[in-house]
Amino acid sequence: MNFDLKTLAPAAAASEKCDLLVVLVPEGFKPGKDALSSLAALALKNGDFSAKPGKHLQMYQVPAVAARRVVLAGVGDGTARAVRQSLLALGSAIKAPLTRRVVVCFAAPSVPSQAVSAAVQAVAEASYVYTTTKSKAEPRILSRCILGVPDAAQVREGFDGGVALVAGVELAREWGNRPANHATPLLLADAAKALAKLPRIQCKVHGPAEVARLGMGAFMAVARGSEEPLRFIELRYNGGTRTDAPVVLVGKGITFDTGGISIKPAAEMDEMKFDMCGAASVLGVFRALGELQPAINVVGLIPACENMPDGRAVKPGDVVTSMSGQTIEILNTDAEGRLVLCDALTYAARFKPAAMVDIATLTGACVIALGGVRSGLFANNDALAAALQQAGDAAQDLCWRMPLDDEYSEGLKSNFADMGNVAGRAGGSITAAKFLQKFVGETPWAHLDIAGTAWKGGAAKGSTGRPVALLVQYLVAQAEAAAVGAPAAASGRARASRAAKIPKAS
Repeated sequence: MNFDLKTLAPAAAASEKCDLLVVLVPEGFKPGKDALSSLAALALKNGDFSAKPGKHLQMYQVPAVAARRVVLAGVGDGTARAVRQSLLALGSAIKAPLTRRVVVCFAAPSVPSQAVSAAVQAVAEASYVYTTTKSKAEPRILSRCILGVPDAAQVREGFDGGVALVAGVELAREWGNRPANHATPLLLADAAKALAKLPRIQCKVHGPAEVARLGMGAFMAVARGSEEPLRFIELRYNGGTRTDAPVVLVGKGITFDTGGISIKPAAEMDEMKFDMCGAASVLGVFRALGELQPAINVVGLIPACENMPDGRAVKPGDVVTSMSGQTIEILNTDAEGRLVLCDALTYAARFKPAAMVDIATLTGACVIALGGVRSGLFANNDALAAALQQAGDAAQDLCWRMPLDDEYSEGLKSNFADMGNVAGRAGGSITAAKFLQKFVGETPWAHLDIAGTAWKGGAAKGSTGRPVALLVQYLVAQAEAAAVGAPAAASGRARASRAAKIPKAS
């Protein structure tokens, strides 16, 4: 889908030939003398329309308007959150048959850059269609969306950032939605290699023999029960200087999770294809970085494998040795995500990173705690936690910081190894994070548990592409902070970004 940005007032928007014209009307709207403004003013006056977010009025073949259909949509105070809410409420109209060309016109005299970015992302989300494994696919009908604003030059940065985020989020959604037989570790590695065609991105893929030489005993233990060979994917985005310490992103890449010998119940096990959404988000971030070209160094690590229950599979009670040398008693083979991540986190230390962030659909406990609204955020560094929280707020990709008190580690003690891989049911998302913390040392580190936010179940089943927007916002903010000489979160070593287009938080 193509997006365009135009300087376009409601009067000019009335002449735009399109299948759907959406006029975003703020509270306190002051109408001009053109037909669209007069129509909106009359509908507001008569109570047929409200400017509150999510409220809308649909019309067909309005006189003096070239669009086939017109929708007046309320955007409240005009913030990014309100604009997003308004456009997502119009999902059925945006996705309607024969809707190939859409114009979204802001009726306010001024528009925040973030609101324009939110509009781009909302239109893309509302029109998204998965087609890869359908024999009679009905692809996305919408082919072009024009954003009409009072001054295109003033919001170009937000628009470009939104377009880049759409590319990243949709790549993450694509790989998250693919069935496990169409998203094997090998195919995931191929997707990473394809990203190396973008500027400043390199990719290296480690196979089973190389992983064995690295001593990744925990990662290898998880992969033992599958006929699909594991892959350890290493992506690098080199936007900074050689001396700039990178930010390392580690994405859980369990391409299908049966639970292993501790097998899951059959109900909804098909959704375990989404257990690689952390890996998919890393791919999406690198896709966006390839567009934005910020001056920062980023490393992406993806330990990819299946968790299957055959005769070679690791058993409850087995003890394995991680890459760090620490031994782990595997009390539950369905707590496999932390096993692949711990070796990847140990590997990440060789880059001497400014910060490490791992992203994983790790625990059902986090779903109970936070539902599908906010991702769980755990961190050993206050500045890093604050930067990620702020990035999530700015990107409308929310997270919430959870505790990491030392007392939560008590349940991980083992009589037969340095630690067990699970504790009791209480505080399950926290004890999982405490397990990972044992492998990061003093490096600023954060863990994002996206089990509740990475996908939706039920009739809306599918990947959300989260937290690509949060991570990209964070990385660009780090580059911008370095550009003006401000201390970046957890590090002052990231370099400037002149090319980054993600708008700053308002």
